[in-house]
Amino acid sequence: MPESKSRRRTARPTNPDGSKAAKPNAVWYKPVMFGLMIIGLLWIITFYITSNTTTQLPIPGIGAWNIVIGFGIAIVGFLMTTRWRS
Repeated sequence: MPESKSRRRTARPTNPDGSKAAKPNAVWYKPVMFGLMIIGLLWIITFYITSNTTTQLPIPGIGAWNIVIGFGIAIVGFLMTTRWRS
């Protein structure tokens, strides 16, 4: 029975250590990440401090939805930490 021809492997470019080199984040990434977490926290604190006054800040008309907005802003900052590379 005839032998089949062997497949030729193509040369793959590899890094010396065998892993993909991840580039560090842009300079603006870390300040934006921490800024979003702090802004979300300040949003919630501002709502709780002004909840017993006549004007509820930061957005007076939406009431307790200010908590959802504050947590949403903070969560975006925390989600950015999963992509943070030094």
